[in-house]
Order: sequence, then C-alpha cells, then structure tokens
Amino acid sequence: MKTYNQTNFFKHTFCEFQQIDHFEFPENTNYKSKSESTYFYTDKGVYRKSNHWGRVANCRWKLMALTNYKNQDKVIGFAKWNDFYPINSTEKIFFIDVNFEEKTAKIQSKKEHQIHYLFSFSEAQQRIKQIHHLFKDDKWANYFDLEIDKLQIKVISAFINSNKTLQEIKRAQK
Repeated sequence: MKTYNQTNFFKHTFCEFQQIDHFEFPENTNYKSKSESTYFYTDKGVYRKSNHWGRVANCRWKLMALTNYKNQDKVIGFAKWNDFYPINSTEKIFFIDVNFEEKTAKIQSKKEHQIHYLFSFSEAQQRIKQIHHLFKDDKWANYFDLEIDKLQIKVISAFINSNKTLQEIKRAQK
C-alpha cells in the first residue's frame, strides 16, 4: 500500500477528514490553493480549511461533519496520512455501506478488523450508481412477489457482498 505525505496526498486519493472545531492555522500555513483552501501539515497528517468537500480536483475527500454541514461553509478537517487511499488503483480496498432506512449508499475505505466484500474505487462507484437507481425507481420490483422494501434489502445486500452483476442477482430472486 502506498504511503502518503504532504508531497502526494492530493494526487488521486480518497479520504475521510474528521471535522475539527477549533484549530488555529499558524501564520506560516503550508499551502493555500487557488480555491482558497488552506492546508497545514504535521508529522501525523494534514489540516484542511475549506468551503468545499467531496470532489476536490482529482480526489474524493469526504468531511465527516460533527453537525449538518453545508457546502460553502468554511470548515476545518483533519486526516492522518494513513487515511488516504488511491482511487486510480485496481486494488480492492473499498466497501459499500448502505442505509436502507434513509435509502442511501456510500463508499467507505476498509478499516482494520472489518469484514466486508471489497471493491476497487471505480467498481464501487459503478455499484453505487446502480444502488441509487434501485432505490429511486421501483418499476423493476413489479416482476417479483416480494414487498419492495424487503426486495431492495435482499437484492442490494447480495449486490454489495459479491462480485455478481445486478442482473445475475435479480435473476436468482425469481
């Protein structure tokens, strides 16, 4: 696994920054981007003050907010160097976390001691799109004898825990 630091963390990476309430950026802040994001590097990781999270240049950086966060609000986040993962790799280091009550799905990086079916970042992205479609459009469920909520749980759970295609999983449900 690649080691990240202040010279390469901004090149095609996925990361979940933890929101920090109070951090004073020193006068000699390490870097300020064209979009006004401010960065401060430490031996352990990087602090980022920004009003935009999610897709950042060629990276996917999430903010794990303490409260309801809205883009355009300046927020400070911190990430350890070992919290960065390559997104342009074929390495299978991501899993899909689904909240069936809220009908949402998101990509997560693998954590130690967790057992999940893992995907590359691009595979996970493609599956997320298909899951969102399954939640949004329920016409596909008309061909099954199961209640839509139960069917979604059954199909999506099988989809995120295997390398089978969505079509193969649906076929197996009939």
